[in-house]
Amino acid sequence: MGTLRLRTMACIVLLLWLATATSSPAQNYKTIVKFRGANGELPYGSLVQGKDGSFYGTTLRGGVSNLGCLLGCGTVFKITPAGTLNVLHRFRPAPNCKDGTSAPAAGLVQTANGKFYGTTVFGGKYCAGAVFEITPLGRLTTIYSFGSQGNDGQEPWSGLVQGAHGDFYGTTSAGGTYGEGTVFKITPAGKLTILHSFCQDRFCTDGQTPFAGLVQGADGSFYGTTIGGGTNRSFHGVVFKITPTGKLTVLYSFCSKMNCTDGAFPGDALVPGRDGSFYGTTRVGGNANDSGTVFKITPSGRLTTLYSFCSKANCLDGSTPYAGLVQGLDGDFYGTTLEGGLTFNECSGYGCGTVFKITPIGKLTTLHRFSSGGYATGPVGRLLRANNYFYGSTSGGGVGCTGIPGCGTVFRIRP
Repeated sequence: MGTLRLRTMACIVLLLWLATATSSPAQNYKTIVKFRGANGELPYGSLVQGKDGSFYGTTLRGGVSNLGCLLGCGTVFKITPAGTLNVLHRFRPAPNCKDGTSAPAAGLVQTANGKFYGTTVFGGKYCAGAVFEITPLGRLTTIYSFGSQGNDGQEPWSGLVQGAHGDFYGTTSAGGTYGEGTVFKITPAGKLTILHSFCQDRFCTDGQTPFAGLVQGADGSFYGTTIGGGTNRSFHGVVFKITPTGKLTVLYSFCSKMNCTDGAFPGDALVPGRDGSFYGTTRVGGNANDSGTVFKITPSGRLTTLYSFCSKANCLDGSTPYAGLVQGLDGDFYGTTLEGGLTFNECSGYGCGTVFKITPIGKLTTLHRFSSGGYATGPVGRLLRANNYFYGSTSGGGVGCTGIPGCGTVFRIRP
């Protein structure tokens, strides 16, 4: 599958009884913020809890409307534990992109000095995306603009992870030497080093188009995924390992099994489990209706498919897990699906998404099914565990918004 089709699919998805699955009581779920456009729209990235106990995040759109961003260029926001939302920064494009940034698609990371660091897909001096720093009070500084070195990458859809030695590591979905994305290292002061440019041969056996961020393993190496490429030439994505000095090893190529029963197109970062393995999701593939999977992979590359979505009638167990997982205190993993659950026409006939938990051996329980009548649809960001709850966001829903199906929400759910 070509790069253009992969990116188009990702953007389309973006804009968008029970045998083992059971629903939790409604009182365990609560919407705590409803976005309205001016205060943000489409919270695509994950939340992070700051040192002050508040939650910080970004919206891909909303904020200030202008000719550069008709629906707004995105925001950085803060939510207090009581549920009060404050916009810390509204992104604005500048003429010819100079010093302007827009469209933060990923969450933030907070460092020991209290500042947050993040990325924007577009903007920067060269219109190719940027890395920024922002204080808890909202003072934002662009520390790097992609495109300044020609082959340093473009369009970072993922966020940053801080390595053990203090530098940040991340990926760009495009650009680099071969035009198919990069892995980079950047210091807090903004000095960037390219560690790997993807698609080093014409079959992209090393991977292609990394939409997901990285996670550092116990061995000091970083682990990640690409949504395309692979050693079996099927272009359905890989899991890779890369050392801090840039030596990359492909651990697994998806769609290695007939009909992609092992999954395809992993779109979010892996999460390390307590057993030393990594856990993740694929957006399509699996045994049931091509609706995505949950998988486990060892650091040596042995992959096990734990669950295939849409295994229940009418996809009541969910479909299309867009975000990755988080491990709870109970040892189980928690995540969301973009579609599935309850079927409503307002959600394209595929359902509005779910919140689920899954054991390390693959037993899945549906905790919540979103519905358009509940004014929250389409969860896309990874969950955050905090204060005995899981916090997350939905790309649609909310009231008082001219967008369809709404500007999005932030919710909490007790497992």
